Amino acid sequence: MLSFLLKLRTRAQRLFGLSDAHTMLLWSVVVGVAGAFATMAFREAIALMQRAISGESGGGLVEMARRLPWTVRIWLPAAGGLIAGVILLIARRGTERNNHTDYMEAVAIGDGVVPVRLSLWRSVSSLFTIASGGSIGREGPMVQLAALAASLIGRWVHFDPPRLRLLVACGAAAGITAAYSAPIAGAFFVTEIVLGSIAMESFGPVVVSSVVANITMREFGGYRPPYEMPVFPPVTGVEVLLFVALGLLCGAAAPQFLRLLDVSKAGFHRIALPLPLKLALGGLVVGILSVWTPDVWGNGYSVVNAILHSPWTWSALVLVLVFKLVATAATAGSGAIGGIFTPTLFVGAVLGSLFGQAMHALWPHGTSAPFAYAMVGMGAFLAGATQAPLMAILMIFEMTLSYQVVLPLMLSCVVAYFVSRAIAKTSMYEITLHRNREEQERVRLRATQVRELIKPPDTVVQPGATVQEMTRVFLEYPVKYLYVTDEAGCFLGVVALKDITSDLLERRETSTRTAADYLQPHFDVLTPDMPLGVALQHFMAFQGERLPVIESAQHPLLAGVVYKTSLLDAYFRMNPHR
Repeated sequence: MLSFLLKLRTRAQRLFGLSDAHTMLLWSVVVGVAGAFATMAFREAIALMQRAISGESGGGLVEMARRLPWTVRIWLPAAGGLIAGVILLIARRGTERNNHTDYMEAVAIGDGVVPVRLSLWRSVSSLFTIASGGSIGREGPMVQLAALAASLIGRWVHFDPPRLRLLVACGAAAGITAAYSAPIAGAFFVTEIVLGSIAMESFGPVVVSSVVANITMREFGGYRPPYEMPVFPPVTGVEVLLFVALGLLCGAAAPQFLRLLDVSKAGFHRIALPLPLKLALGGLVVGILSVWTPDVWGNGYSVVNAILHSPWTWSALVLVLVFKLVATAATAGSGAIGGIFTPTLFVGAVLGSLFGQAMHALWPHGTSAPFAYAMVGMGAFLAGATQAPLMAILMIFEMTLSYQVVLPLMLSCVVAYFVSRAIAKTSMYEITLHRNREEQERVRLRATQVRELIKPPDTVVQPGATVQEMTRVFLEYPVKYLYVTDEAGCFLGVVALKDITSDLLERRETSTRTAADYLQPHFDVLTPDMPLGVALQHFMAFQGERLPVIESAQHPLLAGVVYKTSLLDAYFRMNPHR
């Protein structure tokens, strides 16, 4: 099979004169189909598990919870968590700690290799958590499996790391598209969050893979988008300002939601229990809450659809929001494998609906129905939580296919993004935080001056130093130059190692010679206020490892030295793509 694929790739390139870019577009089609099949396989596995548990596969997890006795609702999520935890322990055996298990890490900081065994075991663990009612999204394992399929395809045809990373990104886009029926948002999710930039060399294959995945999913019988969006009403006049206020609310709430998840993870980490029991405890919390509110089961698709299409009282919304937050924190905090993307949309929809009800009560004849605010709230809360406003805007727009939603949606998402960033530098995805830290470091380094890299000179002598004294210093430090200063510490010049060794090898008389006799007064120097780029230019004209730093040309006090390795390290961290 491997040799066949290699021959097929080579012959196709020769026959059609395909470049590497054209080849990537063709392989992105293959990955789009494979990603759709991987996603559908996981959907069918959940349906089979539901049928095995309740005897019926129709409806979602909330409907299944309502059909089950209240006693079963309590222990079933706990039992599912226990089994999921045991599977996770099996998955961790023989796994290296530095292995990039997540597709985002494989694309952004890895070589594109997604581990097969670990990914499959983690997906099976997630399957038990989700099918037993765990309050977590199913999109996480779906996208992971789609990325795994792409990684396997790339490795089978011997792609180099850069192209393999791009192919895995295409697989992730196919997974997002298949999960939410949003090809444009799927493409922008990968480019904005995973890749961190939009360039046609990568964006083109990612878009192709997303579109192909969406077309493939539509060919499956019974497939439908997760959210059934109502027609968005026209928004005019002063009401637009209310959507700005909704963006402020979602931007302020999103970091608190992520902080709640972090607190829950830290709390479960402190509990001295084996991993399976921790997941069982998280499932038990969900089970107990579901006795009063079965809506806490699953990722919340059916609840959001109900909020969008039927009136809810504010008390019912508050109750389901609080219970769902606790259930999601318990499930994700216990260590269960799954996504937070869909629960984030859930929280945004409920917050938006509550906000819409409050505004409608205050201004009944000038505001739209609460479901309009729920739709925009989904996007705004997602923008604040992911730090990816463009992706959030496109996702809600694709779900509604309504131009009327664009203006309020854009305002809310952008406002939520900036408010969220102002409150806390946080994100749903670790790779976004990693990229933000790198960007902050680059900004800091661009303002960095030579003074921050100065080290003690160590190899300093007076003009009267003898050859024997200077030889001792050269033997102690592996340097080519000694720095000569007067009694006040002013830099006078350097003594070169080659000049002294030349005299010694030629057996010239050196007993009466001093540093002043070997002094080279004209030597390149740096100053503390010099930018790193200017200092690098000095090093490019100098063959040594270090240069002296003086306070200023008018006051040449020797401040220390700067090493070339330190300067290059700082410069390349400031300009990583050079």
